[in-house]
Amino acid sequence: MFQIQTLNKIAEEGLSLFPADRYETGVEVKNPDAILLRSADLHKTEIPSSVIAIARAGAGYNNIPVDLCEERGIVVFNTPGANANAVKELTIAALFMSSRKIPESIHWLFSLKDRGDIDIPALVEKEKRRFAGPELYGKTLGVIGLGAIGVMVANDASALGMEVTGFDPYISVNAAWSLSRAVRRAETIEEVLRVSDYISIHVPYSAETKDMFNADRIAVMKKGARLLNFSRGGLAKEADIISALENGRLSVYVTDFPTEELLRHDGVICMPHLGASTPEAEVNCAVSAVKQLRAFLEFGVIENSVNFPRCQLTCHSPFRLLVVNRNIPNMVGQITTLLASGRINITDLINHHKGSLAYNIIDTEQEISAEMRASLEKIPGIIRVRAAGPRADFTYSAH
Repeated sequence: MFQIQTLNKIAEEGLSLFPADRYETGVEVKNPDAILLRSADLHKTEIPSSVIAIARAGAGYNNIPVDLCEERGIVVFNTPGANANAVKELTIAALFMSSRKIPESIHWLFSLKDRGDIDIPALVEKEKRRFAGPELYGKTLGVIGLGAIGVMVANDASALGMEVTGFDPYISVNAAWSLSRAVRRAETIEEVLRVSDYISIHVPYSAETKDMFNADRIAVMKKGARLLNFSRGGLAKEADIISALENGRLSVYVTDFPTEELLRHDGVICMPHLGASTPEAEVNCAVSAVKQLRAFLEFGVIENSVNFPRCQLTCHSPFRLLVVNRNIPNMVGQITTLLASGRINITDLINHHKGSLAYNIIDTEQEISAEMRASLEKIPGIIRVRAAGPRADFTYSAH
């Protein structure tokens, strides 16, 4: 029976996909095979030695120590695209809010509440010009990052009548197929910044993207541009954002990642990390995470891993061997030679690598004994060996 430790409240629609006769789930599960979480911070938690997989019901994964997981051969999954529509809708709303001064106007109206000494309708007519702002129609939106969310933002903004330019040097085939033909592809970020009235950031946070929107990049933007960040706070250098707002290089900064300094500035519209806060997104993320865990634990299939290669192989035999090893020469040769010495016939095999790790799915005609698995684990560079097999009652689908 597989043991799944849940560190956050996970939507029941997802948890119900774990068959009760083969899975035990809960916060108090001991020696878990896998951890399922949302926002729990694993940087502050000791990960049990029994764990071979961690799945985050969400796209971001900065709450998971990926480097440590890579060192230990733990597969880390996320669920890109499962909350894409929720984030897209909030981004589109932010475009309107950044233009029409909607939050400021509402805040001003609430300040008039319980004032019996004023004629509110007359005052509204007099003061509404304070909250005038441009329409989106015909303006240019630059989308940085054309993943699941960025593509949806670009397509919907184009449907609103905006001119849209996007940049993503690593755009996937699926994203490219989904992108509207009306969206123009740029060759560099700077090309996008120079022409855009609005810029929306949709890239993952990493050492390479930290502070990517800094004073140098802001200097390239059109004067008075509006910047939207619904990806991660660390993508924009806060001090440079505030300076740009004060000197007029930026008109508005809208973000889902508030800080005390940002809240102090009138040119910033902050929201309390609402991007994926819809019941639909929570369900979609939970369902996707559970399906990925089941596919990995039962079949060895890997999809949407942040530290392992994508690896899929249709089952051609009742017996399946899964091997995690360091990405060094002659590993496959050593594995297959040892299997051959035990008169194990391989019916199919796939080997993929990503960074320092490699992963093998090996289908065989014979069951692999515990002794053979132990022998494989003694090969220098092998991290983990386990067996899996097909089950007729479960078909893998990421979404």
